[in-house]
Amino acid sequence: MKQKLMLVVFILIAASGFSQEVKLDRIEPPNWWTGFKNKSVQLLVRGTNIGLTTPEIKYNGVVLQKVNTVSNPNYLFLDLTISDKAKPGTFRISFKLNKKSVAEYTYRLSERKPGSAERKSFTSADVIYLLMPDRFANGDPSNDNMPGMKEQANRGNSDGRHGGDIKGISDHVGYLKDLGVTAVWSTPLLENNMEKYSYHGYAITDYYRIDPRYGTNEDYRALSDKLHANGLKLIMDMVFNHCGSGNWWMNDLPSADWLNQWPEFTRTNYRAGSMTDPYVSAGDSIKFIKGWFDVTMPDLNQHNPFLAKYLIQNSIWWIEYAGLDGIRQDTYPYAFKDMMAEWDKAVLAEYPEFNIVGECWATVPEGISYWQKDSPNKDGFNSYLPSVFDFAMYDALRLGFMENNGWNTGVGRLYDLLSRDFVYPDPSHIVVFADNHDVNRFLASVGQDVRKFKMALAFVLTTRGIPEIFYGTEALLTTTGEKNDGRLRIDSPGGWPGDTVSMFTGTGLSQEQQDMSAYLKTVLNWRKSATVIHTGKMKHYIPKDGLYVFFRYNDQKAVMVVLNNNDEEKKLERERYSEFLAKYSTGIDVITGKKFDTRSDLMIPSMTAVILELGN
Repeated sequence: MKQKLMLVVFILIAASGFSQEVKLDRIEPPNWWTGFKNKSVQLLVRGTNIGLTTPEIKYNGVVLQKVNTVSNPNYLFLDLTISDKAKPGTFRISFKLNKKSVAEYTYRLSERKPGSAERKSFTSADVIYLLMPDRFANGDPSNDNMPGMKEQANRGNSDGRHGGDIKGISDHVGYLKDLGVTAVWSTPLLENNMEKYSYHGYAITDYYRIDPRYGTNEDYRALSDKLHANGLKLIMDMVFNHCGSGNWWMNDLPSADWLNQWPEFTRTNYRAGSMTDPYVSAGDSIKFIKGWFDVTMPDLNQHNPFLAKYLIQNSIWWIEYAGLDGIRQDTYPYAFKDMMAEWDKAVLAEYPEFNIVGECWATVPEGISYWQKDSPNKDGFNSYLPSVFDFAMYDALRLGFMENNGWNTGVGRLYDLLSRDFVYPDPSHIVVFADNHDVNRFLASVGQDVRKFKMALAFVLTTRGIPEIFYGTEALLTTTGEKNDGRLRIDSPGGWPGDTVSMFTGTGLSQEQQDMSAYLKTVLNWRKSATVIHTGKMKHYIPKDGLYVFFRYNDQKAVMVVLNNNDEEKKLERERYSEFLAKYSTGIDVITGKKFDTRSDLMIPSMTAVILELGN
């Protein structure tokens, strides 16, 4: 971020009879905007002995309401009020000791872009494409290793950095548009300056800086602009539960309670259910919420009021700076839930149409729905979180296509879970997926059976909610051999100079890979204009003989989806579905273009999904 901000960083002055050094290192947020509903902003000021100084601001419409000191004299927290009278421009923050200015910072107020507050976010009309930037494409090999960055690129190490970057994403925006996805969720791009195993991005060491091995803040904003110009949205991955042990503040915390600290390293028990368990023990609850995610991921204490404001403002800063269209919040239940609810409210107050999806990893709908906005929880808790991930459906998909069809097995699992949607305040805001960056790739989970993979994708793209697909799905990326995180997150073929196979151009792809790419492209591009899928109602039927049938419909249109989870062709008896089919005489298969006569029984090929647009 090459902002023109002036720092006076090294002055020796006489104070209290001895020489004191005052060195101003940083102020965050580094700039702000006029026109927010919330007129206050709190500045974190870090610098040697900066807490001994008296700050002054003289700018029309900006008032320094309060100077907050903490136990560490190297920090100040300044409460500013930015009234409607404040005009965009710059003003000087002067830090004085004994009435002499010992450090200065030029702070910028910008004007919000027109329509910023009304920004439309991702909805059930979208399909999210999840990618890991380090593994997606290396558009600029010159930034693979950067000065000051501890971990060097090593593509031969499955858990190391491979060199993917923002330019690699930007270079393939056209590819993503043609594929038919409409939103891009990238795992975190913020600085992760760690010794090793930092390619995933979840050990943040600077909350206001894009990792230079990916590019710059300006590159990220340019990516956002390019996505928008091509009709795609950008979702930023954020992490509030923990930071990286290499974070700039770790060697000099503002206060001891900036982190959840223990006498010795204590890991979380990873039991998210402890947050909803009516019988949970105090020890289990505390260990979950205050335990560290890993030795390199210190647990942040969101009950520290200064840290809470810091995180809330950081989100608003990135939304405004980069023009974000959504946020994915990592490990949502692991942070203090009352603060997370305040964060949701603060973001939505400034951006009422904004969407946030939280990673609430529970295996049953009741455990997931607790975290969605307006859930009627017995304890009265309201998260204000609009969207949640459907981890329960992920489990059902993975298991259902690998077992025999029974009362509650096979495709019966899908039926059973959807029948429990009554626990969700808004099922249309549930993100549905077959796999992601934290689990085994779906193709490997179903024994490399592409037919089952296609059925799962057809379901994900036509059921209620917001679908998400993992990068490389279109090229049948899978997991083989020993399972570890790095092997789940393999490089996109064609994303690196010298690759002989490319999913981006089709060069060297097998026939099966080409077929999957065409399959996915067909369904995705059809879905873009299929409003009946986006907002239509849903009705399904108890599976029979391994056939699962559901309809998406409104007053004008209807789509019939049939999953045949059998190794043989099956007859679909029309009479059972006559409440819908009586209105229509034909059905056009979205995938194959084949025309069906819906006035008679239908023959459904083995291990196949059929998506029929019904008509006369």
